[in-house]
Amino acid sequence: MRKILRLLIPHNLKIRLHKWLQAKQRAIKAPKMLRGFLDASGKWRPRTCISDTVFIDHPDRVFIEDNVFVGHFSILDGTNDLVIEEGVQLAGWNGVYTHSSHIAIRLYGDHYLDIPALQKTGYKTGNVIIGKYVFVGAGAKIFPGISIGKGALIAANSVITRNIEDFQIVSGNPAVVIGDTRKLDEKYLNDPQLREWYEEWQKINTGLLKIK
Repeated sequence: MRKILRLLIPHNLKIRLHKWLQAKQRAIKAPKMLRGFLDASGKWRPRTCISDTVFIDHPDRVFIEDNVFVGHFSILDGTNDLVIEEGVQLAGWNGVYTHSSHIAIRLYGDHYLDIPALQKTGYKTGNVIIGKYVFVGAGAKIFPGISIGKGALIAANSVITRNIEDFQIVSGNPAVVIGDTRKLDEKYLNDPQLREWYEEWQKINTGLLKIK
């Protein structure tokens, strides 16, 4: 049958059909960025883009400002309050966690699900705040109770186990400070307009979200 089809269908037509089918399959299966987000404060963030593959746990406690980008296959955990301020970018495959059961799961064993989460011994929780215009590289993980200052840069695959100050560059597992984004950025700021915009977001209070 295949031999007959090869004879009946010209090679160029076969190639075109194959390309058309692949394009349709990719369009159906490919992750997509969705523009606009209604965060836990009830405000619509029209310029925030979040992938349709992002899992948001307890969205009623996830507060996201505008101009935020959350890439494909990331997890945003709102067991406790999670605040992502203006302009933050999470590249993809990121995990931001406000709880951890790494101790409780062993203590309770088969009875783990019988006890409400916040009543469990060894069930760690903590709010997470990611400051303005932070960049989080692909594969990075942020643990409960962490605060990341504005303008910081988290290298790909880093594991954040302690607070990060404004403009710090961190890398590793656990992440350590390796630089300052202001020094990194300085060589790009010869254009007066660009420098004005760069300094603008650092001065203006955009109504930063507060943990309840």
